[in-house]
Amino acid sequence: MTVRTRFAPSPTGVLHLGSVRTAFFCWLYARHHQGTFILRIEDTDRERSTEENVEAILDGMLWLGLQADEGPIFQTERFDRYEEVIAEWLEEGKAYHCFCSKERVDELRAGQMARGEKTRYDGKCRDRSDVEEGVRPVVRFRNPLDGVVTIEDQVRGTVVFQNSELDDLIIARSDGSPTYNFTVIIDDFDMKVTHVIRGDDHLNNAPRQMNMLTALGAEPPIYAHLPMILGPDGAKLSKRYGAVDIRDYREQGYLPEAILNYMVRLGWSHGDQEIFSIDEMIEHFDIEDVNHSASSFNPEKLLWINQQHIINASAERLGQALVPFLEEAGLDPSNGPAPRDVADGFRERAETLRQMAQSARYCYEDFDEIDAKAAKKNLRPVILGPLKAVRDAFAALPAWTQEVIAKTIEEMAASFEINMGKLGQPIRVAVTGGSVSPPLDVTLMLVGQDKTIARLDSAIEFIKVRALQATD
Repeated sequence: MTVRTRFAPSPTGVLHLGSVRTAFFCWLYARHHQGTFILRIEDTDRERSTEENVEAILDGMLWLGLQADEGPIFQTERFDRYEEVIAEWLEEGKAYHCFCSKERVDELRAGQMARGEKTRYDGKCRDRSDVEEGVRPVVRFRNPLDGVVTIEDQVRGTVVFQNSELDDLIIARSDGSPTYNFTVIIDDFDMKVTHVIRGDDHLNNAPRQMNMLTALGAEPPIYAHLPMILGPDGAKLSKRYGAVDIRDYREQGYLPEAILNYMVRLGWSHGDQEIFSIDEMIEHFDIEDVNHSASSFNPEKLLWINQQHIINASAERLGQALVPFLEEAGLDPSNGPAPRDVADGFRERAETLRQMAQSARYCYEDFDEIDAKAAKKNLRPVILGPLKAVRDAFAALPAWTQEVIAKTIEEMAASFEINMGKLGQPIRVAVTGGSVSPPLDVTLMLVGQDKTIARLDSAIEFIKVRALQATD
């Protein structure tokens, strides 16, 4: 059997972490089995579906690298097919017109709830043959009245539903538009979907859909209902925790592979391994290894995983990804070190690309003032002589490389009989304006020889002025 999975988002909202995990599990399962991944846009809810949300979904999927083998396929382009099946089912008695008003149905359900009963349609129009003039009926599926529906779920195990507890579902509204549960089974059948992987909030839809597939003469797909993702507070994901446009993470400077790595670990594991490449996830992933318990979203863990992927990424890859964040920070990537070199130098100290760009500001532009606390501790008269000597030694260097820079600082420290830290930290403060940076040889190489010398000159002048002020 050739595995065929589908991700079927509704454009009534954007792509968020919960839907990303579903999409990724579908994509991974298809890739693991050399199958086909289908993207289907379920846009039959015309009132709430928007073009902006469609764009958000497609853009988010593209950024994450979850390319579809087929699609995107839009349900609104398949209305003729849905109407065809509804007409057949009405003719065959598998569906019927229901003339019950909304008020009657609401009253029926209110009474059932008051009695502690499960809310369901009572089948009043199930065997009705007359037509009520002036009323536009809905179409209901004639669900079996007895027997059971058994689902062998790849995550939840065996789940049994009694048909007596299922009502006759509306499959077409009074305006003729098809409903979600109906269009899903037609699409899955026509698209030859073999595995339906989705959130467990859809589990209660499965028996109704299986009964409709039987009416269609189709073999139901294999189901896998994924456990819910909860926020750190134990509640459903909210905009405060994870339920935001996935592109917000792109704008914050997360890497797409880090997002996917984090999402795959919400409910799935492979030994004690935490960090995975895309290829490793494809190799090891299997839906049967998914835990059936709910998972909790941890923003700190996501940030840590992002940092690990920044550390492990190639300098070329990071440099390309860093450019828009440098530009966002008002920096000109062409007026300074190559972004790939900056990314390589700062990778150990950045949790996001946005943070990296901000930290690297002094590589591209001069600063107006030095951090007061760092200056007070490091730029003191006692270091004036060594700092001048380093400045002159740097000016005389014919080559500006990490090795030469490191050796020069080491020699100057030895000549003044001070340890590297006593000299290195004042140099760092002078050249960067603060007390934190990548290794000093890397930092100075990125800043460049001319800027390094100019900033040392400024620091030397700063120390002299402070010394004069202290004697006044």
